[in-house]
Amino acid sequence: MHTSTPADGFAWVTGASSGIGEHVALALAADGWTVLASARRAESLAALAKRAPGPGRIVPVALDITDAEGVKTALAAHGPVALAVLNAGTYEPDAARSLDPAMFARTIDVNLIGTVNCLAAILPAMIDRQKGQVAIVSSVAGYRGLPQSLAYGASKAALNNMAESLKLDVERYGIKVQLVCPGFIKTPLTDRNDFPMPFLMPVERAAARLVAGLKSHAFQITFPRRFTWPLLLLRRFPDALYFMMVRRTVPK
Repeated sequence: MHTSTPADGFAWVTGASSGIGEHVALALAADGWTVLASARRAESLAALAKRAPGPGRIVPVALDITDAEGVKTALAAHGPVALAVLNAGTYEPDAARSLDPAMFARTIDVNLIGTVNCLAAILPAMIDRQKGQVAIVSSVAGYRGLPQSLAYGASKAALNNMAESLKLDVERYGIKVQLVCPGFIKTPLTDRNDFPMPFLMPVERAAARLVAGLKSHAFQITFPRRFTWPLLLLRRFPDALYFMMVRRTVPK
């Protein structure tokens, strides 16, 4: 599949107001891309644009990915999107004792349906051009069930499955699809966690790994590997052994 370059059009990064998205936008701009940086917070995007390596290299595009028509309208004002890093997401710790259907729905709406809204806005033009690149940012929480991750894990497992299906569907059109599954990254989202986070990675390093992965032929981009690769192996473990190991590893 074709790896997109700045000559092909814009890069679009969602969830760019903070965390991985913010640093990926900066890294892509440094690599020569003109980056459409999206999030709901217009003031944060404006501040990000001022940090770009040159004027106009980061273009703030304020939008809410849960608004399908709003996403299409916001992107229509710009040229073709050659590379999309669909990174926007949310996380709220949860547990069976306090299960909140409204929170569950919010998580699914942002993490899954929001990503679908973004795909619907860019895929028709990519298919017409017979080229493009899409990276869907998921999480290792989508590999198997983890504590305090009922809604978040379910949304990320759905993204993992959707990315695989999407690859099979659009590679015939020359579109490159990748799945990004980070482990624990130091961001405002993980700052909410009150449990140990093994191999917590600085967000700048995580963004560099993600951008490097975009240039590779790999379908899945995952980091830090010393944490994520054992989790990939655990997907193959029998259920009883998996649950036993998680109980011993994660505090109650």
